[in-house]
Amino acid sequence: MKKTRTEKDVLGELDVPTDAYWGINTQRAIENFQISGLRFSQRFILSLAMVKKACVLSNMESADLDEGLGNAVLQAVNEMLDEKRFLDQFPIDVFQTGSGTQTNMNMNEVLANRANEILGHPKGMSSPVHPNDHVNKGQSSNDVIPTAMHLATLDAINVDLLPSIETLIRGLGQKIEQFEGIVKVGRTHLQDAVPIPLSTEFEVYRRQFSEVKKALHRALDDLAVVPVGGTALGTGLNAPKGFAKRVTNHLSELAGRPIKINPVKAEGIASHSKLVATSGVLRQLALACIKMANDVRWMGSGPRAGLGELLLPQNEPGSSIMPGKINPTQAEALIQVSLQVMGNDSTIALAEGFGSILDLNVTKPVMIVNLLHSIRILSNSIKSFVEYCLEGLKANTGHIELQLERNPMIVTRLTPIIGYDKASEVVKAAHSSGKTIRETLLDMKLKIDGDLDEILDPKRMV
Repeated sequence: MKKTRTEKDVLGELDVPTDAYWGINTQRAIENFQISGLRFSQRFILSLAMVKKACVLSNMESADLDEGLGNAVLQAVNEMLDEKRFLDQFPIDVFQTGSGTQTNMNMNEVLANRANEILGHPKGMSSPVHPNDHVNKGQSSNDVIPTAMHLATLDAINVDLLPSIETLIRGLGQKIEQFEGIVKVGRTHLQDAVPIPLSTEFEVYRRQFSEVKKALHRALDDLAVVPVGGTALGTGLNAPKGFAKRVTNHLSELAGRPIKINPVKAEGIASHSKLVATSGVLRQLALACIKMANDVRWMGSGPRAGLGELLLPQNEPGSSIMPGKINPTQAEALIQVSLQVMGNDSTIALAEGFGSILDLNVTKPVMIVNLLHSIRILSNSIKSFVEYCLEGLKANTGHIELQLERNPMIVTRLTPIIGYDKASEVVKAAHSSGKTIRETLLDMKLKIDGDLDEILDPKRMV
């Protein structure tokens, strides 16, 4: 059996593993919340550690924290931030109290125990560094957890998502250049329509992702506003004078971008509308991904009995029974990710609606877990789609030209010359005979003013 130490709090005694840096609060949470097996991501834990570092620095500056104790806590938190130590010391299930108090206390206990160890004292004594009195000084889970939520989201978007989107936009730009001059059958309602440049369809995708990129930058500005210093309910109770300003100054330096105080700290504690809005942008991104991925699937369908306009990269066998089959696997993976993101967005929106009651949103953990999950899988799937699908896409020009020649909608150019009704007769006759519009016009001996080849040239229709 594992060796344990006995710790005591107001609720009684509890055994904690001897080698654990967490304490009795965390141990109670481990036992009380055995629900999903899901844990907070490393990114969130490190963002929370960053908040703790900024708070310790602030308290030392104002002489509200003894320098010796403060330096020990700083060493502990720097070991976590710089060396990625102790990240295995956060075992609590994400489904816990809605304020995230258990995870906040988990962090307080880990830093306090490590600080005491640095000072030559055993773990589990809460002395000389106390997890509440020193590490959590001037703070509440109410303001610390949402501040960490914002910082983690900022980091995830900046480090992972925006670079993936930029790679996608560049890849689409290369395809637009590559497909320049290729005209294909356009389609509305999945039926043949007038011709359209293949490059224009890819310009649509690039435009959509460029708009998402702009929306994400706007979201970043909103996320940089945090409620730290609000402590309980946004009242600022027990926070030293000037605490919030000092903390945000340090956070700005640590995060590498300006972090501002929410002018109504209670708003950032009772509600998380900025996180909901960010999730809404991710939903917009997911819908754009579905549009692009589905179009690629359709244009690459076949190769003989489908549209066959795009040639897909041959990454892996597509069937365990049909030899030589190639499937649009990257497009399918991207669609599945996008559906998951839309489900996450629904959870986040419901969490805001049901959790924001009176003075505290009590669904913080599920909101941030789903938001960071959406960012991670979108970032990775977009990157994968670019590398294993988009870069290798080719236009099946011979088949495109054949389809274009047989497209009955090129008759649209004749409408101003022979009228809508007569043009409809031509299309009907072409459908019945299976001939092209050009062949049907010759059969019908219609007199056309002008050069028929020029009039029916698809490239002159776009």
